[in-house]
Amino acid sequence: MPQHLVLTPQSALSRLVSHILQLESTAGRRIAIGIAGGPGAGKSTLAAELVTMLNAAKPGSAGLVPMDGFHMRHAKLEALGTVDFKGAPHTFEGAQFVSFLHRLKSADTAVMGPGYSRQIEDVVDDAFTVGPDVRVLIVEGNYLLLTEGPWAGVRPLLDYAVFIEVPRDTVKARLLKRHAEAGLFTQERNIAHIERTDMPNHDLVHTSQDRADVVISLAVEG
Repeated sequence: MPQHLVLTPQSALSRLVSHILQLESTAGRRIAIGIAGGPGAGKSTLAAELVTMLNAAKPGSAGLVPMDGFHMRHAKLEALGTVDFKGAPHTFEGAQFVSFLHRLKSADTAVMGPGYSRQIEDVVDDAFTVGPDVRVLIVEGNYLLLTEGPWAGVRPLLDYAVFIEVPRDTVKARLLKRHAEAGLFTQERNIAHIERTDMPNHDLVHTSQDRADVVISLAVEG
């Protein structure tokens, strides 16, 4: 069973940086740290800050690897008739993501990876680069700990897995704000999408937290 902690974001970062530096120093190889959690949990922000802090301690040692770049392209979702469920596990290229992580774990040259833009609601090629000197991969995404389908292949590639948890009501409020700020759809559409897709995804992801090494409940407001 994972360790359960209640921490502020800053305390979580300090604790994780210290632990990851220790893991990296004894690994003798590139390691992958998973930052998992549901949509709106704050894992993307925490993961990015984690990379910044690790690179401050050891310049160039950490790289961010977002799962979101492996969304199916919007045109493919339209062709499949699954646009309404965009963001659900089956609307990602899960097998490609697992293959990419496997490649990254042993790569000794620069590797480029895809990202996801909320401004255009689609995948962006070559959005980030993991250089050959990177020793720590900070892998961030909703479905890192799932056991269904290709997602089952992710956990064995993670040397340490963190699950980020925040209250369900906070998640809903954050997601509504996020969709509104993107400005691509009406409020009615955003509310419908949150209820139909985002919150069921949140609930599904929540069931996977026992596969983490540590579950961190973030003490945050909003």
